[in-house]
This record gives sequence, structure tokens and C-alpha cells, in this order.
Amino acid sequence: MASKNTEQVPGADGQSTGRRGWLQWAGQTLGALSAIALGIPIVWYLLGPVLRRRSEAWLDAGKLDSFSVGQTKLVDMRNRVGRPWSGESARVAAYVRRRSQKDFVVFAVNCTHLGCPVSWFSQSGLFMCPCHGGVYYADGSRAAGPPPRGLYKLPHRMMGGRLQIKISHLPTLAEPA
Repeated sequence: MASKNTEQVPGADGQSTGRRGWLQWAGQTLGALSAIALGIPIVWYLLGPVLRRRSEAWLDAGKLDSFSVGQTKLVDMRNRVGRPWSGESARVAAYVRRRSQKDFVVFAVNCTHLGCPVSWFSQSGLFMCPCHGGVYYADGSRAAGPPPRGLYKLPHRMMGGRLQIKISHLPTLAEPA
């Protein structure tokens, strides 16, 4: 007796039929799904910065009356952009100097050399960095040490008798002085 071959051969149009055709279809489908699953994170990584909105937070630094003319004051604020689990890293500080009745300048607390927090010494009228000896004048300009430039200035505004400071990102050397 002649045995019957249960496997089907390719048809006249070159397409496989039967079990072989199903396995090819399944392999191609799984390959396409795998490519899509691997491609989504790559596409999100490339398009994420374009699609994601940057949040701009204006933080309340206090009443205008709490800043004396000619004085520099450290203000400590809670960043609303931070997450609930951010803890102490969500705290933001800045130095506010009131130059006149309506003129303020706000400095980031970070040294422009390596980002260490600077301290204000009112006796000498200088900002000093404890990490590598960076020194800044009261106007934020570089006085001595390794810092390449003066302190970073932060945007600020006066609204409703209060001083607000814009905290959207950490400053870098690429930003103007």
C-alpha cells in the first residue's frame, strides 16, 4: 500500500499551505509583535522630550517686606514639581538680595565650579564655596578660585506683595551669566 503524505506541498502560486504555512504566519506575527514591543521604548525615548511639557514652577519666597534693602537672605522653599516620594531632594534654596525698593536679584545656591552649595558671609560681603575655595562678590560675580563664572541668577517676579522665584531646572554653564 502506498502511504499518504499528510504534509502539503507549496501551491502553484508559491504560497505554503497547511502546517508549514501556519508556522510561517505565526513566526512572522511573533517577530512583528516583538519588534513593536522593543520599538515602543526607543520611540518614546526619542520623542519624549518633544512631547513632554516642561513644568514651570513659580515658588513663593516670601513677602516683599521680609527682604531688607542691601541685605542677602537665604530662602528655603518646597518645590511643587517634585514627587511625593522626593523627600528632602524636593527642597529648593536660593539667595535673595534686595538692591533697592523694587529691584531684586536671586542667585542659585550652587557653585558654578562643581555645584556645591555656597554660603553667604555678611561680615565680608562674600559668597564662599567650601568644596574648592570658590569666592563670589555680593553681586554674584566671580572673585577667586576655580569657578569659571559668577553665580547663576534665577528668574523672579513680584506679585501681590510677594516675591516668586521660577524653578524649572538646575542651571548650567551653557546659560548666560
